[in-house]
Amino acid sequence: MKTMGISKFKSHALKILDQISKTQEVIVITKRGKPLVQISPYRNSDINPKPGKLSDALVFEKDIISPLGEEMWDACK
Repeated sequence: MKTMGISKFKSHALKILDQISKTQEVIVITKRGKPLVQISPYRNSDINPKPGKLSDALVFEKDIISPLGEEMWDACK
């Protein structure tokens, strides 16, 4: 993770933001040596399912009995 002073970020903000977009790295902006903000690239991910899309979030097992064994399955009833 890179760190950068706020004055350098202020003078080169657009160039730095383009660089972050291309390299996908996180940069911490500091003020007087103390972390102030963290800038990270935008990542379009579908980790959070959209309404009506829960079927994509579920895992369907074909056989749920065999991992336990038939004896254990009967004991768990």
